[in-house]
Amino acid sequence: MNSKKINSIYNEIFETYPKVEIEEHIKKLIELDYYYPYNSTFYCITNTVHKNFEYISKNFTSCTGLSRDKLMNGGMDYYWSLFHPDDINLWLKSLTDLMTFTMTELNDAQRKRMSYTWNYRIKVANNSYVNIIQNTTPLQFDETNKPIIGMAHYTVLDGNIKMDICASAKYLNEKNEYETLFYKNVSSSKLLDFITNRERDIIRLIITKNTSESIAEKLNISIHTVNTHRRNILKK
Repeated sequence: MNSKKINSIYNEIFETYPKVEIEEHIKKLIELDYYYPYNSTFYCITNTVHKNFEYISKNFTSCTGLSRDKLMNGGMDYYWSLFHPDDINLWLKSLTDLMTFTMTELNDAQRKRMSYTWNYRIKVANNSYVNIIQNTTPLQFDETNKPIIGMAHYTVLDGNIKMDICASAKYLNEKNEYETLFYKNVSSSKLLDFITNRERDIIRLIITKNTSESIAEKLNISIHTVNTHRRNILKK
């Protein structure tokens, strides 16, 4: 799929108004980026209105071997040109599903406390492909409360790892704990697809060594409910 076609579909997903106000975000991120160590993640401020990057962290080059200036100048058109051809349609589907969920299932207050995750592969400087897990938190919204500016964190994993393309949306609740409200595997249906969103949250908290009491508090549910979910997870 060529860049022009991607542009057309992307515009349909993120059609919005052109006013963007993010100067203070950019100033602060440039300031902080100086102190961040080099590692296997990088971050950007994404602008869906103009399809560009308002800021790209220094780790982009250390993670991919690619030029940060080239990405800044080429914007999303250049970034999309790096995508693995087999992943483009699945990636667009994941974006469409996430945006449909956001605009039809969430209220205005929820949209401002969401975090979105999806994955795909890109070609890096040595002409091999790596897996990218992108997590985006909205920073600014248009007049219909559609997210248009985001803080995107990209985790780079070995391209030999076989990963289905999945999309998820998490809500930051009153306890400052993320709850999964949406999850979809757009590549295939597997056992994990039968695990509910609540069970995903409990698995994540179990892995990080939370007790049933702690999980109940973080997710605003009873200990009895947590233990019921744990039994159901084991059965599955």
